[in-house]
Amino acid sequence: MKVRVLGCSGSIARGSRTTAFCLDDRILVDAGTGVGELTVEAMGGITHVFLTHSHLDHIAALPLLLDTVGTQRAAPLQVFALPQTLKALREHIFNDVIWPDFTRIPRPEAPLVQLHPLGVGDVFALSGLTLEALPARHSVPAVGYAVRGAGPWWVFSGDTEGGVPAFWQRVNALHAQAPGVGALVMETAFSNREQALARKSGHLTPAALAQELAHIADPAGFPVYISHLKPSEGAAIMREVRQLERGRGLQIIDLQSVGMLQL
Repeated sequence: MKVRVLGCSGSIARGSRTTAFCLDDRILVDAGTGVGELTVEAMGGITHVFLTHSHLDHIAALPLLLDTVGTQRAAPLQVFALPQTLKALREHIFNDVIWPDFTRIPRPEAPLVQLHPLGVGDVFALSGLTLEALPARHSVPAVGYAVRGAGPWWVFSGDTEGGVPAFWQRVNALHAQAPGVGALVMETAFSNREQALARKSGHLTPAALAQELAHIADPAGFPVYISHLKPSEGAAIMREVRQLERGRGLQIIDLQSVGMLQL
């Protein structure tokens, strides 16, 4: 499985695009501003989008993607998310005020996009990949995802403040079965000095990340990629994150330095 990192920043700046991953050129996990890295031809090849939650940095490019290639598509774009996320899209994006209601355009029976609810634990088989929705806890209802093709699992926490034992139980269970977990992407949006703000907004700091990574049964079993760094604090956050590697056998990588993962 090929995972292209289109964007993994916690906000925007030159060279920083918000969260979007492209899997095997067909599936998007989140649709932040990173989708703008795709060519028009590549956008037209996207068949499915799986959203972690409704925040703008994870959905900003979805309406623009439809505007770019929607009428060129042979079939509606299939978008999957929690019911609460779909409700937010209908009420606040595809509402004919912020953006045209592409769930009914050009005709209700043949729209440019179709929205489908999912729940934690749901498993999908599509385009040669297996995708599972994982539990997460954020300031709005959210999920993470685990995805695999012929190789190991790619696991994405989504935005989370942690404290979800079921997430780590599933990660450890996936890794215990061959071929295991090949990459774990964890958000860390704030430095330790912003602990109060991180807690209020439902994000991790390096200190909180340390508590989360302690749940990994095999710390040396797979690399941990750090995402959602704020552009203004990225260097400070990674300095604090690096301290977690000492004596723990962890391999921690700044996801912004990675363009592609091959699993």
